[in-house]
Amino acid sequence: MLAIDGKSFRTTLLAVLFLALSLCTHAQSGGTSASINGTVLDESGAVVPNATVEIHNPVSALDRSVNTDSNGKFSFPNVPFNPYHLSINAQGFAAYAQDVDVRSSVPVNLAINLKVKGSVETVTVEAEGGDLVENDPTGHTDVDRGLFDKIPLESQSSSVSSLVTLASPGVAADSNGLFHGLGDHASNSFSVDGQPITDQQSKVFSNQIPVDSIESLEVIPGAPPAEYGGKTSLVIVATTRSGQGVTTPHGSVNSSYGSFGSSNLGVDLAYGGAKWGNFISANGLNSGRFLDPPEFAVIHDKGNEQNIFDRIDYQLSTVDSIHLNLGFTRSWFQTPNSLDSQLATPWSGVVVNNGGRDPNGNLVGPADQRSKILTFNIAPSWTRVLSPQAVFTLGAFVRRDAYNYYPSANPFSDLGAPNLQQETVAQNRTLANTGLRSDVSYVKGMHNIKAGATYQQTFLTENFKLGIVDPTLLSSLQDANGNLLNCLDATGKPLPGTACAILFPFDLSRGGGLYKFHGHTDVKELALFIQDAITKGNWSFNLGIRGDLYNGIVTARQAEPRLGVAYNIKQSNTVLRVSYARTMESPFNENLVLASEGCNSTVISTLIPCVPAPNTPGYRNEFHAGFQQALGRYAVVSGDYIWKYTHTGYDFSVLAATPIFFPIGWHNSKIPGYAVRVSVPNIHGFTALLVFSSVAARFFPPQTSGLGVTVGQSGLPFRIDHDEKYNQTMHLQYQPWKTGPWVGFNWRYDSGLVAGSVPFATDTTTPVDLTGFSADQQLQAGLFCGSQHPTLSVPLTTCAPSQLGSTLVKIPAPGTENDDHNPPRIAPRNLFDLALGDDNLFKGDRYKWSLSLTAINLANKVALYNFLSTFSGTHYVSPRALTAQIGFHF
Repeated sequence: MLAIDGKSFRTTLLAVLFLALSLCTHAQSGGTSASINGTVLDESGAVVPNATVEIHNPVSALDRSVNTDSNGKFSFPNVPFNPYHLSINAQGFAAYAQDVDVRSSVPVNLAINLKVKGSVETVTVEAEGGDLVENDPTGHTDVDRGLFDKIPLESQSSSVSSLVTLASPGVAADSNGLFHGLGDHASNSFSVDGQPITDQQSKVFSNQIPVDSIESLEVIPGAPPAEYGGKTSLVIVATTRSGQGVTTPHGSVNSSYGSFGSSNLGVDLAYGGAKWGNFISANGLNSGRFLDPPEFAVIHDKGNEQNIFDRIDYQLSTVDSIHLNLGFTRSWFQTPNSLDSQLATPWSGVVVNNGGRDPNGNLVGPADQRSKILTFNIAPSWTRVLSPQAVFTLGAFVRRDAYNYYPSANPFSDLGAPNLQQETVAQNRTLANTGLRSDVSYVKGMHNIKAGATYQQTFLTENFKLGIVDPTLLSSLQDANGNLLNCLDATGKPLPGTACAILFPFDLSRGGGLYKFHGHTDVKELALFIQDAITKGNWSFNLGIRGDLYNGIVTARQAEPRLGVAYNIKQSNTVLRVSYARTMESPFNENLVLASEGCNSTVISTLIPCVPAPNTPGYRNEFHAGFQQALGRYAVVSGDYIWKYTHTGYDFSVLAATPIFFPIGWHNSKIPGYAVRVSVPNIHGFTALLVFSSVAARFFPPQTSGLGVTVGQSGLPFRIDHDEKYNQTMHLQYQPWKTGPWVGFNWRYDSGLVAGSVPFATDTTTPVDLTGFSADQQLQAGLFCGSQHPTLSVPLTTCAPSQLGSTLVKIPAPGTENDDHNPPRIAPRNLFDLALGDDNLFKGDRYKWSLSLTAINLANKVALYNFLSTFSGTHYVSPRALTAQIGFHF
């Protein structure tokens, strides 16, 4: 294992310490929020108590109000970065309104003088078009709890992923909480109150932060400011909920029950004072459909999850404050079975030729593969206000995932359909991410400067076991040209010096044992950045540069300039913007050691095709050109056209039918596309959100690293399985009065991702051979041959090109298939979700009861996410799922 040498490590550490010390002598910044503070006075300078102060963002739907105290003071803590419309109403005074821009963690301090009613004309405080547009060079989507509390979410265990998919343009939906941001597999990072998380957060990799803990989300679709690095195709900036300023305890208890025996119990509580606060949430989920299975029916798919989140805030003095995030999540779930694996009908002949028993005489039952993931997170930070213009923040974090994958008790139960799974596999791996972050924000005049550093080490430990359970595997081994090796003698013993001799000791069908792999490394990363957001008249500029130093199994260094320009045409409420970002593209950490060093093992390299090279970071040049247009005060449209050119493009290969993935890289990728968002602010209780996009994902061979040589072997470009021509989500919400019942409706359309191994006709005369697909796989793909449809007992064998079709997959016409310009795709689908609710059933004041009913896939549409994809396997969307939830709020 190549590790950073002692001299380099000392140099890196000294650089971090030097930067931290130097920042301490200058100015500010911090997480993802700031405070708005102020004093309300009359014209003579006397304080105005009990005035109602409100801040509102009509696009994100954030809406908060407080009353001034006896000294005329007010405070809004934990306000996410955004522009806000602030209004004040006090008895005997004219209404007051102004716009407030929160762009850094430097507190906003206001002194406001109200005029006596009648001495001036009434001020209009309704949002106009100017309140809807932001003069920001970086396009982004803002979502507050006021909006996402009422969006029907498909996944209870990956609610944040569902929310991002529904609310952000350019995001393609995939199974098990995965989402593809702007044509990339999982090049997504989270910034949770300033803590960077660049490892995967879908429910087959890790346990993500619960949606109950989030106050507000900002989603940046690529080309971000210099403070963000790592995985930047989507940057999800999360501000968590706080109890500071909640002088009377507030919280809720929610319980739900629905389809597939899914039940959930959640509790949250916020309490604090002017100088301290605590917010805690805990919930438990149990479901009979935890993952998206390879069948529309639910088979062997139970799972549960428990999590707890706690945020503590304390103001030590007028200039010093501390913030601590704590979290723990445990999930346990079964790997869903196909009918092939559930009915224990492996193709090798183990069952057929041995009376349904394995070579040891035991009955071969259904596959019973399971996983358990334990995640904990500790993230303290200290913020010091150095001056009215400057804030300094120092933070630390420790986050650890422990992933365990358990095979079936009888290893021969793991034998799958042909070319799907020929081994039984077990894995235990841990990923521990530790680090320090420090930054300073300084606001003066037209400048908003931020500089900082992040040093982190990711400790990877991987233990892997594998055994062959297909007795035909050795006899079917082929050379590079596809010819049989014939490396067994007449008695079934391996010939010396052959591939069979390498694998024979690990063939369980021949009395062998398990192959074991152990690997460890730690990845060290140092990031330095400085950026300046400049506002001058109608112009806005983002200037910055970032430096990433990566030391893992390999070493990489990159300087990454960031540039953005926006111009606000105020007469028409139009903002035009362009931006550019250079980013480092580092490999995924999950199974990084095994994927990088597996080729060094003759066992692994014989069983799993691989490229004998480590996963080396690449780089990307990304360009955005976009606009934002307000349509009066009724709507705002924001859109971008994107070009991404990546040298060393990363994705994953999946190991057989398991949830074990390996990072793989290709020479380069090109990803163009567009993403548009239309927001309709609250108009007499009606709000709407429409996002739509088209993103191409073209990858270019050769494969440069990783286990699982997959597609692109022709040497020609190909579309990877997160290329989608068009998708859209429309969310409509209506609540006729603020405390009345509400209804939320989603319409999601997907034109279909590129599919995996789908049969197609190479010309108009050659029959299509279907014998490589089991009957169950043919049913999963919805295949038919004219009027003939497969059954579990009678699969299709061949089909005339003109007769081959599918109800769930778009198969190219005979002779037209092309992996780049006309690949097989999943058939288009329309999915509808509906939610109804009332947040105050009995019209209580202090105590409230709520009730909501949610229907996911209302029309019970049968549709696929993907079919036999090398990168994700076969998975169906959820059947109709009904859920009822009742809550008590205080």
